[in-house]
Amino acid sequence: MYKQREMVLIPVPFSDLKSKRRRPVIIISNDLYNQKTEDIVVTAVTSNLERKDYAILITQADTVEGTLPQDSMVRVDKIYSLSQLIVIKGLGRIKQATFEKIVVLLNRLVAP
Repeated sequence: MYKQREMVLIPVPFSDLKSKRRRPVIIISNDLYNQKTEDIVVTAVTSNLERKDYAILITQADTVEGTLPQDSMVRVDKIYSLSQLIVIKGLGRIKQATFEKIVVLLNRLVAP
């Protein structure tokens, strides 16, 4: 079972659905949900450092496990529900304080 705050690698299809590319994501669904269902809810991670309204910069200093190969943006406006079975591998885990910043952005995204 995968846990909240874990960064994992998944295959993401291109918009033409003919090919896939491996992409990192951060699991935002809670551990109970992850345990009870076959799915995980994740948010995208990108190496494109362009500033966006609903993105937060993360660096190696934001991890407690694993290695972040380069500074990246967490895009909370790119949320997916995925089967845990498609996870290729775990990449690490982000700090609780960093995750809390992501939650703040998620709340801003869905606030009326």
